[in-house]
Amino acid sequence: MLAADDQPVTFGQRFNRDYPRFTRRSPVIPQASRLADVRYDIRGPVLRRARELEGAGHEIIKLNIGNPAPFGLFTPDAVLAQVTEAIGGSQGYSDARGIAPAREAVARYFGRLGVTGVTPDDVYLGNGVSELIVMTLQALLNPGDEVLVPSPDYPLWTGAVSLCGGRAVHYRCAEELDWNPDVEHVESLVTDRTRALVIINPNNPTGAVYSRETLEQLLDVARRHRLLVLADEIYDQILYDGAVHHAAAAVAPDIPVLSLGGMSKTYRLAGFRSGWLAVCGPREPIAEYLEGFELLANMRMCPNVPAQHAIPAALDGGIDIKPLLAPGGRLRDQRDRAWELLTAIDGVDCYRPAGALYLFPRLNPEAHKISDDQRMCIDLLEQQHVLLTHGTGFNLPSTDHIRVVFLAPVETLTEAIGRLGEFLGSYRQ
Repeated sequence: MLAADDQPVTFGQRFNRDYPRFTRRSPVIPQASRLADVRYDIRGPVLRRARELEGAGHEIIKLNIGNPAPFGLFTPDAVLAQVTEAIGGSQGYSDARGIAPAREAVARYFGRLGVTGVTPDDVYLGNGVSELIVMTLQALLNPGDEVLVPSPDYPLWTGAVSLCGGRAVHYRCAEELDWNPDVEHVESLVTDRTRALVIINPNNPTGAVYSRETLEQLLDVARRHRLLVLADEIYDQILYDGAVHHAAAAVAPDIPVLSLGGMSKTYRLAGFRSGWLAVCGPREPIAEYLEGFELLANMRMCPNVPAQHAIPAALDGGIDIKPLLAPGGRLRDQRDRAWELLTAIDGVDCYRPAGALYLFPRLNPEAHKISDDQRMCIDLLEQQHVLLTHGTGFNLPSTDHIRVVFLAPVETLTEAIGRLGEFLGSYRQ
């Protein structure tokens, strides 16, 4: 095609002529409006700035993500050997719920936790717990439905509720109660649109392990208001100082509970993206819901098949994380040293976590007047090359907390927290 002056018309000229509403100031393909309220700050602006600094040649101490492998915490060889052996037979789709040996192993695992009645048919495997979280909510929520989510929370829960058309309603976890939920506040938030109660125990980001009394009270709220319980229990084996984790489904066998766990933390296989969901308690009240959930499981064909073979090898193989958690164990020593160093900083106090892999220190507002905690974490990153996550990224309403991952060796933690102390000593907003 030629223009009036007999010069060929370029693609760009034709595009501007035919689609005048698209300008250089507006994206040709905008993002979906439902993403407007979805945040995942653990991998948000602070991490993007860290990548830029790394690209410029700076070495960053990364204490922002619970990823064991980069810190030399690997799964036992026996688990990897089982997966390697099974690779040749993993080339086709599996059952949409996952391979039978893995689902059988998960059912046995829940039996050892004191959860009765879980069979392999009640187990769904997923590409990590993250995929299963989204599926549980997709099958549950209509536009405007509400889900009770802890604050602070693992932010995927809040983001996934929004993505599925629902509204996350945050209930308070009280620092003065060792970050246990304020059950009266939970009760006050229930409305006729409330569909589910999310329980993250042991908790990310606080490291709290809920008392049995608190858990019973939370589950009683769900019982009286007929809420589906979504129990995120991926840290159930990572416990310190004699702490005891009570599985929600074992405490309340009379109500429907969807229990989620996986291989990422206890078994140090985050990259395998291998998780599970167990349907616990009575099935009749949620029979229609489960039909919808199974539809979604079928639509994704199946979870990654090779990674599923790690599950029976890990759960039935006698692999024990307790040596890492006992006095003298690596994770225990790292937790203790990081906690000691953080609480030695002027104006910083911190609950000593009873579980999981995180510290959630508080910056006393009288000593550290922080109005924008994300900005503070970017400033820390730029000045000291230490990568942490800000507390509001976990849907905490105040700007006075940060999350510190203590997976790094003691020497690295000592260096990083020393830099944090130096930074806070002169930082002003």
